[in-house]
Amino acid sequence: MQKITSVNDFVVCFANTNGTGSASANNLFAKSIFRMGIPVSPKNVFPSNIQGLPTWYEVRVNDKGYLGRRGGVDLMVAINPQSIAQDIKLVSTGGYFLYDSTKPLDAGLLRDDINLLGIPLTDISRREYTDQRQRQLFKNVIYIGALAALLDMEFDVLKNLIHEQFKGKEKLIAPNIHALELGYQYARKNFDCPLGIRIERRAMVNNHILMEGNEALALGAIYGGATVAAWYPITPSTSVVEQFEKYAKRLRVDPGSGKCNYAIVQAEDELAAIGVVVGASWNGARAFTATSGPGVSLMNEFLGLAYFAEVPTVLIDVQRSGPSTGMPTRTQQSDVLLAAYASHGDTKHVLLFPSTPKECFEMGAASFELADQLQTPVIIMNDLDLGMNEHFSEPLEWDDATCYNRGKVLSESDLENMKERYGRYLDVDNDGICYRTYPGTHPTKGAFFTRGTSRDRYAVYTESSDAYVDNMERLLVKWETAKGYVPKPELRPAAKATTDGIIYFGTTKASAEEALDILSEQGVHLDAMRIRSFPFNADVDAFLENHDRIYVVEQNRDGQLRTLLINECEIAPDKLKALCCFDGMPVTARWIIDHVLGGGKATRPVPAIREVKA
Repeated sequence: MQKITSVNDFVVCFANTNGTGSASANNLFAKSIFRMGIPVSPKNVFPSNIQGLPTWYEVRVNDKGYLGRRGGVDLMVAINPQSIAQDIKLVSTGGYFLYDSTKPLDAGLLRDDINLLGIPLTDISRREYTDQRQRQLFKNVIYIGALAALLDMEFDVLKNLIHEQFKGKEKLIAPNIHALELGYQYARKNFDCPLGIRIERRAMVNNHILMEGNEALALGAIYGGATVAAWYPITPSTSVVEQFEKYAKRLRVDPGSGKCNYAIVQAEDELAAIGVVVGASWNGARAFTATSGPGVSLMNEFLGLAYFAEVPTVLIDVQRSGPSTGMPTRTQQSDVLLAAYASHGDTKHVLLFPSTPKECFEMGAASFELADQLQTPVIIMNDLDLGMNEHFSEPLEWDDATCYNRGKVLSESDLENMKERYGRYLDVDNDGICYRTYPGTHPTKGAFFTRGTSRDRYAVYTESSDAYVDNMERLLVKWETAKGYVPKPELRPAAKATTDGIIYFGTTKASAEEALDILSEQGVHLDAMRIRSFPFNADVDAFLENHDRIYVVEQNRDGQLRTLLINECEIAPDKLKALCCFDGMPVTARWIIDHVLGGGKATRPVPAIREVKA
């Protein structure tokens, strides 16, 4: 029978049931490969209930450094009988299907083009353990032990990770190692080990880390000077504030008094949460909130206030599949237009698009600088894939000599020495950014009402059309100024001259860059640009101008980034070919390649509608 053969280049998928403790065991598998010096990319696909529904954990191993989703499964570990029929279909020809053989596999599921690996996991657990919960938990560890033998993994690496995981709970170490050994010995005795796919130690990890994007954002907020977080819990953003609290307890405590120098507020809803952030930011704190698409919808009115009153505000949007509740535990880039133009009236917001945990950290810190310097909301466009999955990342770096730039803030002495009348909305430097003060800076000078209504340059209420137009046009001047502040796009020229290009952003980076390499090997050359922020600067305009056909890869149905490019850069729509993957899973390199070779046809075929007869 045909067998897939590969060293350090394959995909393993675990099919489990939510709430059975499988996540810890599967994570143990991914980390052990990482500890063997091999780049690895785990993806946790989980349902939106607490327990009882199917869940999958996909691990890509690739020592070339390609760590986006590849597509296809080489080894399926099928533990959940609910999903076994679909799980076996996902295995590539010549691949391996590991299942619990305590009960015979349904003959109707058998495939003669894959290799079956039956292990009586339930029987082994029943023989070894009497407690029902232990049986379930250790069954997961048993199949990890079996994989160690089947894939030629270093058993000592697994043992060391067990010791680390249960540090302080030493009574659990020996039973877990015993469960590993049960699976390891069974596989060695009953199968030819290793399989055609196997692990071989490398020295490719170096100082890289495995980290979730949400945690990196939280740490970036700490280093960016944030002291206030207000939020209402919503998947998949909740862990941003949870991680911020964890780090704040260590790094936001006064060393002399021991008092906390931070405030975390769980508000009654998303509207209240961003209200707290706007108020704290107006008062001089660096504050932020974290939410997802439904929360951004509720925050629109306060975002409009912050834009019009020009109050620095940081919002972290961890995007998920919509509309409405949609698929709340699936990933998408579905809030691009919502965030860019949030609120009613003419409003534009600065957006940042991180692609890695390292960029999450850097943009998390930079967002507060941008918000202060531009006096406007800054929205970080994270997504569930980057936010809640561990990613192979370069280490996070910080210059301890960094000094915060609060932008155009007048001190008491500045106001005291000012000869002319202070105007809160007076554009002194012709860059659209006015000078502000913190409340209480001066007893008589610099005071003004912060309002969401129209006003003149001195913050005096007016409904004068001329004053309103003057203010709105100045905000456009500030928007142009912002183009010089935000991160520039990342350009990736093709190996050969071409008039075709491709644009991608956020978590499409890994799969898009793998696809570009493979397409180049096939003689298809594309200049590439990764957009990192909005507003778009001159580099984006030049890229659009210099190419005849440009593919835009994004994870939503309607091509939202493409629409933004058409609107803001006044580019001919026919020039931009939308490649839209919106099934809730991270886009794969194979998907991008297929659709580029197909000329840009990027939507799924519409299924035939069956007539239902009474």
